[in-house]
Amino acid sequence: MTRNTARPPGRHDQRRPCGPRRPRGPHDWFAQRLLAVVSGQRPVHSLLGLTVGPAYDQLVTLATTGLAHGPGRERLRPVLRHCGRFHPGPGVIEAFARIATGDRVSAMAFRLEQGPDLRWRCAAVEMGPLP
Repeated sequence: MTRNTARPPGRHDQRRPCGPRRPRGPHDWFAQRLLAVVSGQRPVHSLLGLTVGPAYDQLVTLATTGLAHGPGRERLRPVLRHCGRFHPGPGVIEAFARIATGDRVSAMAFRLEQGPDLRWRCAAVEMGPLP
């Protein structure tokens, strides 16, 4: 008897495997980029045009003391687990993210402001506690 299904043998449920998660908004996109910078996967200057005010200086500090440093960081890669947002007013997003590094979890908060050109820029970023 030949099976004519897309399911693996022995699987009886109808669920399909999930594909890669698509970003839901600018806060997801920024969370991925900020995580890449503070974990040492991307240089800080990659966000130079996408930050305003003290955010760039905060990123420089986080990149030198952030997730990329400390014991065991060379083998553990941080992963963005969840990103949420709050809209305190028009053109402003205050976002938070949970980051897992191995079995440890840390938090990141950042503020996005929309400029007159309708581009989103990061105005502040904080992390803690670092694993």
